[in-house]
Amino acid sequence: MKKLIIVGASGHGKVVADIALLNGYEEIVFIDGNPDVKTCAGFPVVGDESVVSEIDGDLFVAIGNNATRKRIMEKFSDRSFSVLIHPTAVIARDAQIGKGTVVAAGVVVNPNVKIGRGCIVNTSSSIDHDCVVGDYVHIAVGARLCGTVCVGDETFIGAGVTIINNTSICSGCTIGAGASVIKNIEDKGTYIGIPARLFNKNVVGMI
Repeated sequence: MKKLIIVGASGHGKVVADIALLNGYEEIVFIDGNPDVKTCAGFPVVGDESVVSEIDGDLFVAIGNNATRKRIMEKFSDRSFSVLIHPTAVIARDAQIGKGTVVAAGVVVNPNVKIGRGCIVNTSSSIDHDCVVGDYVHIAVGARLCGTVCVGDETFIGAGVTIINNTSICSGCTIGAGASVIKNIEDKGTYIGIPARLFNKNVVGMI
């Protein structure tokens, strides 16, 4: 019986659990640091991170925050991490997708795309040809990466963002919801607007 341990009993955890069932997992348990949370998506929450080593099964970190997801995946680097792909996603045959990454419903990933470890590629987003997406990147709902885009590690791409072709974004950035990136971003920070401009060098997170 295929068993999956999902870290993070949240809304995103519910999405991950649904995709896991569609990927053939028959048994699912959740891990969460909040002792008041007992179930998620109808599955039991069996404890916090301290019990992971006591449970057999594949592991998946369903936490939206990039830095937290990275920390937990590195903490349990000796475990087997799943790649979860919703059956409605369209994935080119030569696309490369790293361990611990989830690809949600309606996503399109075109030829020669490389997606790193621990990424979230969320509902109805698209990644066009020859893009490179680093590790622990979160691409939110409906974001669009045109061809030959490079996204650095631990960057958050907000809902509905558009990134034009042949553009690079450095590691550790936040691109706010609805922004349009039309030139390279070389300095870490939060960028918003059309076209995207630096909002704050010190504020990085999901917006």
